[in-house]
Amino acid sequence: MDLTNLLKDLTSVPGVSGLEDKVARVAMDALAPYVDELYKTPMGAVVGTIKGKGPAIVLDAHLDQIGLVVTAYGGNGFLRFDKCGGMDPRILSGMEVTVHGTEDVYGIVSSIPPHLAKKEEEGKAKPFKDLAIDTGLSDEELEKTVKPGDRVSLKAYPAELLNGQVASVAMDDRAGIVALIRAAELLKEADCDRTVHFQFTVREEVGGQAAAATAYNINAHAAIAVDVSFARTPGVDSRDAALIGKGPMIGYAPILDKPLFERMKSIAEENEIPYQIEIMHRGTGTHADELTNSKAGLPVGLISIPLKYMHTTVETVTMEDIENTARLLAATVLAGTTALEGGAV
Repeated sequence: MDLTNLLKDLTSVPGVSGLEDKVARVAMDALAPYVDELYKTPMGAVVGTIKGKGPAIVLDAHLDQIGLVVTAYGGNGFLRFDKCGGMDPRILSGMEVTVHGTEDVYGIVSSIPPHLAKKEEEGKAKPFKDLAIDTGLSDEELEKTVKPGDRVSLKAYPAELLNGQVASVAMDDRAGIVALIRAAELLKEADCDRTVHFQFTVREEVGGQAAAATAYNINAHAAIAVDVSFARTPGVDSRDAALIGKGPMIGYAPILDKPLFERMKSIAEENEIPYQIEIMHRGTGTHADELTNSKAGLPVGLISIPLKYMHTTVETVTMEDIENTARLLAATVLAGTTALEGGAV
């Protein structure tokens, strides 16, 4: 599997929360060769299953990305909008976007030249209410194509950097999707005889409720969520972030299952897979929080891929971390977990 090209393919397809159909299709096609069963749920999530023996485990990553939503017409070909997910207004002025109406419409987020900015506004991000998308269309043309509620994605292009790093929009969490697909490939190569459900979930960036709903009918005995987390860059406290290229981050938090955490650490060490520890004092801000509430409750673990520049158009990961995340997932499934085995392994 060419992981870099797969990552580029997935990040090149828009999938703003609530509008994940196109990227779901790309992900399904990539996963299909490695699973025995593949389907979409009523909410739009993708589930692929390796049918085997023993208690089932769920491996979860989310398809959707942050974006914008059209709220009103602004006149003269402009659109008013608000955030869809955790969008940062600091990155928006002058940004290229695609409005997903009945047809895709190219647009640019408005920006006031510094020469015309008020003194008190210098160096400050404009709030959403003061921004608009310029489409260049007449109001009549625009109203035929775009309606309030339509999603808007940020326009960006995947770029390969040095030392195996790749930058793009939507690495959160398409990097996790790639890790799951690679893990499925590794398990197929190893003739995995355990039951594994790969779920590519939706709407994580706007609440995450779909994770528990997707897992509800699976009847798994444990789950591992795969997402991204903060990598160190200038200005980011080392206590809040990991090092890119030094392995996946195994999460430790009150809501996460401690035996599963310890088991994943041991498996990483036994298989010489580099890893880092991420300490969280409460919830995790990932689908792990929702998966714990599926049915009567699931033992849940969390593996995160270090990512620089989160929630921008240049989210950056390294392919090595994605590969090692996949290796750790596959090794954990093959070795079994305390939660899966219902006791000692």
